[in-house]
Amino acid sequence: MSNALTQVTEVFQDVFNDNELVVSRATSANDISDWDSVMHVSLIVAIEKSFKIRFTSSEVGRLKNVGDLLDLIDSKVGK
Repeated sequence: MSNALTQVTEVFQDVFNDNELVVSRATSANDISDWDSVMHVSLIVAIEKSFKIRFTSSEVGRLKNVGDLLDLIDSKVGK
């Protein structure tokens, strides 16, 4: 598991209050029952804080799964 995926998993576990939650690049909102629009905003804010980065609304709108999120994080952290 990559460092970013490990960190993202920890954020997911915190936001969804589930220490057993496991995420992969293929994980999407369809895979987590509590992942609704409100939780999505909380998740994005928590990811931004964790990685000390900011996303635009259009970037967030293009995300389809955790893999897309990790790729976006990588593009931001590298700068």
